[in-house]
This record gives sequence, structure tokens and C-alpha cells, in this order.
Amino acid sequence: MIRKPITIELSTGMEARPVALLVQVASQFSSDIYLEIPGKKINAKSIMGMMALGLDTGEKVTLTADGPDEEEAIKSVEEYLTNK
Repeated sequence: MIRKPITIELSTGMEARPVALLVQVASQFSSDIYLEIPGKKINAKSIMGMMALGLDTGEKVTLTADGPDEEEAIKSVEEYLTNK
């Protein structure tokens, strides 16, 4: 399992389109991928869960991946969320 703190740097925040793209990125991997904020842990492959989280640009989250391709999953999701 890999845990990595990141800061959301999407200029539009986590509105419908960026959330849909995040779910597409996360769904490419077989690992379990979660975004965590204090009191909530949401599956990054769940569009409804990610929409309910309501994250904005500049918010800090912990990205977690567990599975056979966890390193690649963390890298791809982090790159998407931080615009790298």
C-alpha cells in the first residue's frame, strides 16, 4: 500500500468534468485507489463518491493505492490532480 499527501491543483476544482476524467484515470488500474480527507475516504473510481467529496483547488488530500499496479496508479492520479 502506498499513501501520499497531495494538493489539488486543478484550475476548475473538482467539478463534474474533472471528476469524470479522474474516474477514467483511476479506472485504468486494478489497484484500489482512494482519496482521503479528515473523516472521509472515497473510492477514486466512484464518480458519485468523488462528486460528493466536493474538493476545490488548493485542498490537501491523501492519495492511497493498494494492489499490483499501485505505483503506476499513484503516479497517474497524482499527475492528473496536480496538473504535472
